[in-house]
Formats: sequence, C-alpha cells, structure tokens
Amino acid sequence: MRNALDQLLLPAECLLCRALLPFRDSQRVVCDVCRHRWRPVRAPWCGRCGQPEPLFGRCRLCADWPAALVLARSAVWLDAGARAAVHALKYRGLPRIAADLASAMAFLDPPGLAAAWLVPVPLGAGRLRERGYNRPVVELLVRTRDTATQTALTPEARLANVAGAFETRNAEAGTRNKRAGECSAFRVPSSAFQRPLVLVDDVFTTGATLAEAARALERAGARTVLAVTFGRAVVPDFT
Repeated sequence: MRNALDQLLLPAECLLCRALLPFRDSQRVVCDVCRHRWRPVRAPWCGRCGQPEPLFGRCRLCADWPAALVLARSAVWLDAGARAAVHALKYRGLPRIAADLASAMAFLDPPGLAAAWLVPVPLGAGRLRERGYNRPVVELLVRTRDTATQTALTPEARLANVAGAFETRNAEAGTRNKRAGECSAFRVPSSAFQRPLVLVDDVFTTGATLAEAARALERAGARTVLAVTFGRAVVPDFT
C-alpha cells in the first residue's frame, strides 16, 4: 500500500525519456522503450578486443595488450541514451541504474565464466569521494593512484594516464562497504589467479584501462583475463 501511495503521489518516470513507468516497474530507472533503443554490439568484430573487424591486417587496438588479456566484449554502443545512463551512474548519484546496465550485459557470456572471479575495475580514492558511493566488492585489484578522467584524452594519453595505476592484493583482500567504511577480511587463495578473471567496467573506449588492469593481474600470476563492459565508444581509426 505504501508503494502504491508513493507511486500515486510521486509517479516514477524513466530517467532518459521522462515517460511515466507503470506500477510494476516503479523501482526501475529506465523504461523498456529506452532500453530497446540501446544498440547491441554485434559481430563481425576482432576476435580479441571486440572492435569492428579491420578490413585487413592485425587489429591495432589490441596489438599491445598483455598476453593474459585474451578477450573483451561490450553490450551496447555508447550512443546518446546509453551514455546518459552511464553518466547517471557515475556523476548523478543514481546507483539504482546499475541494475539496468547489468541486465543489458547479462547476455555477454565469455568462455570460462562459470569458474571465473569477477574483478571490478576499482575507483581511486579521490573519485570515490566525489561520487560518494561504490558497490561492495572483493578488492582483488586496487588503484595505486588517482588518474585523470579519460574522456577527453587521445589514445596515447590514455595509455600514459593509467600506466602503473593498478596493483593486486593476492595475499588478502577485503570486502568493503564504501558508504559505511566497514571492511571484513577475505582471503584470496593463490589458486584464484589460475582461474579465468573477468574485469568488469562501465565503458570501453580504447581499452587502455582494461589493458593496464590486466597487466597488474598478469604480474600477480593471472593466466587468463577477460573483460566485459556495458558501453563501447566508437573509436576512430588511429595509427
């Protein structure tokens, strides 16, 4: 009854198009119409990084990736609607929209997922203070320093920006509620690095962040690193 009254007085609306949501979807943030407008990333693509297949020769986007990073896939192209959803999560304090982004990523099924560890790409301390929240995660991978936002950087500058920005905690990690500041010990067995590790991030642009994170995992002994993201930016051809 309380939910029904709340919906009557303050009807829920879609974040993207402002259409009113039906009562059954009142806890959601994005309506079905806007979600259907998200454009899936589909083959043909580079078998490794998932970028549209080059017409000839080796794919330059993933040519310098660490050997352990064997596969990257994204759910949707970062068009206007998808970009607005990501910005709502990152900059507008709407963590509930993460459920809609995760739902769009659900069909991504990298090999070895059933036995894999999911490894979120971590926030830096400064970015965490700005955003004010993060999801509780197992901190297998941590940032060693804050980095500038990658949005306006060239591909070369992106690589330099994230160089050395990650390290692993292969002895002991923690699950931490970033709002409450609570931490409970969680021991990561060394065998975890022999299983597939799946990096999870919001957006793939040039892959620089994912590659550097995978490089840190590889140094710790990871043999197979996969990556999944919600959005994929359209990257112009560069040399």
